[in-house]
Amino acid sequence: MTTPFFASPRPLWLAPLALGISLASGSLLAEDDRDWPLGHYPLPEDGNIVGERYIVEVEGDETLLDIARAHNVGYEEIRAANPEVSIWIPGDGTEVVIPAKHILPDAPREGLVVNLAELRLYYFPPTDNGEIPRVETYPIGIGREGFNTPLGTTETTMRLEDPAWYPPRSMREEAAERGEPAPAVVPPGPDNPLGRHAILLDIPGYLIHGTNMPDGIGMRASRGCIRMYPEDIEHLYGNIPNGTAVNIIDDHFKVGWEGDTLYVQAFAPAEQRDDALTHLLDPFDSLHKALGDDLPNIDYGQLREIMESANGELVAVYPPPEPVEEEPETPEPGGLYRDIIDAPAGLYFEIVEA
Repeated sequence: MTTPFFASPRPLWLAPLALGISLASGSLLAEDDRDWPLGHYPLPEDGNIVGERYIVEVEGDETLLDIARAHNVGYEEIRAANPEVSIWIPGDGTEVVIPAKHILPDAPREGLVVNLAELRLYYFPPTDNGEIPRVETYPIGIGREGFNTPLGTTETTMRLEDPAWYPPRSMREEAAERGEPAPAVVPPGPDNPLGRHAILLDIPGYLIHGTNMPDGIGMRASRGCIRMYPEDIEHLYGNIPNGTAVNIIDDHFKVGWEGDTLYVQAFAPAEQRDDALTHLLDPFDSLHKALGDDLPNIDYGQLREIMESANGELVAVYPPPEPVEEEPETPEPGGLYRDIIDAPAGLYFEIVEA
């Protein structure tokens, strides 16, 4: 069993060189002529950041959601990274930021790790001797308010292809109250909200499944199940065995090193916290685990702004940026004095004699 990234017995900020060497060796391992699929990365041996943030251009009448799906990101991610870009008509040639750089969750690197706050799933497949350890990550949809996806550890139990959907009793009752009675069962097909593939969890009533409405991936919109793009769940369905460990967490503040730079990410928690103080202290606990007892100089004003925005952007917080020295403004030749001297006769004397 692998250990969480923060299980290191040494303060990581004391060894950026070692981390840099590890990342370099990881990049060498990746140079094996392999075309890694989107969202699939070689696993850093001593680090916890994968992927890259990059920019693409809109082609023709593509929507922002078309681009999100094509680049393995979800609705909230693409919107947060491009707040000024129209969802439906971004415009041909518009530059779009793809937030495909991720801090791995602070959890054991095995099986499935579902981070609800991040609206993202990570899969750490088992590897044979000689294989490059890797991670696969996918955007997901989760339960909306009142139908929260449950936290905790579980496992996959069964995989279903072309599943029938049995609307829960509560949904049928709600539909009947609206005068739109729901069927007792929805057969496989384009109207089935489970899509073509489903993976059952050892939590009664909860699944990881596809969808017939892929624009909702990356949202809190389900009744508790975990939704994936159809192509993503098809890949997962065909590659994970029954009995795979599943760890569902709500990690809303993530910390990670890249070289000697420390990055943080903040997300809105998937659930409302009863203890607001605990929510505010979580970042400090995470930084303490990452940096050890001898905390370096962190700009806590910047940290507070990151927590308040909670937009998932990776922000460098250490080392602090070099202060920019502002050059004093040089007054233009003459200035006010020259204006007075050059003014019509009488003004100067009025000022002097006043």
